[in-house]
Amino acid sequence: MHARAGRQALPEDLIDLDALIGAYGSGRPDMADPAQRVVFGTSGHRGSALDGAFTESHILAIAQAVAEYRAAQGIDGPLFVGRDTHGLSEPAWRTTLEVLVGNGVEVLIDARDGFTPTPAVSHAILAYNRDNSRQADGILITPSHNPPRDGGIKYNPPSGGPAGSDATGAIAARANQLIEGGLAEVKRVPFDRAYATAGRFDFLGAYIDDLPSVLDLDAIRDAGVRMGADPLGGAAVAYWGEIAHRHRLNLTVVNDIVDPRWAFMPLDADGKIRMDCSSPSAMANLIRMMQGGSAYDLAFGNDADADRHGIVTPDGGLMNPNHFLAAAVAYLFVNRPGWGPDVAVGKTLVSSSMIDRVVAGMGRRLLEVPVGFKHFVPGLLDGTVGFGGEESAGATFLRRDGTAWSTDKDGLLLCLLAAEIQARTGQSASQLYAGLTEQYGAPAYARIDAPADRTQKARLAALSSADVAATTLAGQPITDILTKAPGNGEAIGGLKVVTADAWFAARPSGTEDVYKIYAESFLGADHLAQVQAEAKTLVAAALAG
Repeated sequence: MHARAGRQALPEDLIDLDALIGAYGSGRPDMADPAQRVVFGTSGHRGSALDGAFTESHILAIAQAVAEYRAAQGIDGPLFVGRDTHGLSEPAWRTTLEVLVGNGVEVLIDARDGFTPTPAVSHAILAYNRDNSRQADGILITPSHNPPRDGGIKYNPPSGGPAGSDATGAIAARANQLIEGGLAEVKRVPFDRAYATAGRFDFLGAYIDDLPSVLDLDAIRDAGVRMGADPLGGAAVAYWGEIAHRHRLNLTVVNDIVDPRWAFMPLDADGKIRMDCSSPSAMANLIRMMQGGSAYDLAFGNDADADRHGIVTPDGGLMNPNHFLAAAVAYLFVNRPGWGPDVAVGKTLVSSSMIDRVVAGMGRRLLEVPVGFKHFVPGLLDGTVGFGGEESAGATFLRRDGTAWSTDKDGLLLCLLAAEIQARTGQSASQLYAGLTEQYGAPAYARIDAPADRTQKARLAALSSADVAATTLAGQPITDILTKAPGNGEAIGGLKVVTADAWFAARPSGTEDVYKIYAESFLGADHLAQVQAEAKTLVAAALAG
């Protein structure tokens, strides 16, 4: 924990915005350096212009590759383009428009010239595709909760959710080819022409006016739930006030500052500025606001593109994301009669097993998938998955009639769900979770990192169950060793070891020379520590073998 974690950023913590944007325009990636090539992770291509990893060259190439990819796939509808409040998002958005219009793509940008949350783009894609034979897709200019020095870009195909590896692999390969060719094949028009040519779409109005189809806003309004919303300087900044106004909710935007340096933010646990709404350090201002006679029944925050949620209650402080996911599942599948009995609950395999126990208690089907929200998209799209959530505070769920609302993470939706829970049950989401622990036990959960070089990370990603020689974990027989997710049979890029009351999962980091160990125990913190220690030994032995 950094000495100033949770405290206000100081001038020396802030980025030099002019230098950052200057590096975006002048930087030329070294294609011999893997860190400077185009690489799509679970949430698109991310990096900083200061490291040569997110420059105009990257965006020119990625936008051209997307234009070519959608043409090859026969996608001929509009392409919705949104951006968040990061310093690199504006120049990257301008570059993207220049290339897309240069390729003759029909582009739709925000009618208010504002910032656009990721869920608003996903919602727009799905709404358009329901009513039109021509299929739309989207691009989001955002690195999500990453520090202010970073930029990001991701592609959402007509399914509305994050692109699968087939699409991202093809786009990244073509983008790198274009950069290596000196960008000679990139088609581009001047920004003024691109901006004038692009069509306009009211992302905010379309999203907010449709909220009653997915939430019981009448209950929230009638109960008078007092809410405080902090967009954390992100793309939701205009949305929360308009949600309060249009739906007559007792909701106050407690912070409407937009600053690409994020000078108002408390430092995260590692001393960096990071808009992580699941971090107690980053959410310190909101947590303090809710302590000691707060004027609010509930407060919440979002990351920069509003695809994540952070829920703060007076009785429980900032809820652990796993706790809120379990509470959300327990509430939704009792209070959504429009969802059929066969509708499943989706979770990533590193999310809490409390969700497994809640799902089993309700007699529902569990869909456990690898890390990456893209794995929930098919089920959300066809209505066979009612809720999809991951441990990093990202989730979405179906409309009240059982049809798709969004197929990407929706932080605004989950924040408002916490208010619906309070309105209809008279309990906070943290109180609801406390009741679940009385019924199913109280798990201890944590993630730690362990060092691993590139060779070891590749070996970890390729492990099979036969590589694990151990038969017990922390005193319990091992009941399962997984290298593929049981929900869809996809490789998990590591392994998960399960016992009756505990589990751990080990996955290589995509950006650092470490692997991540997620672990949980229903037998207490001491047992969790034992699981973590044995997990390190077990993985080390498997890698050495």
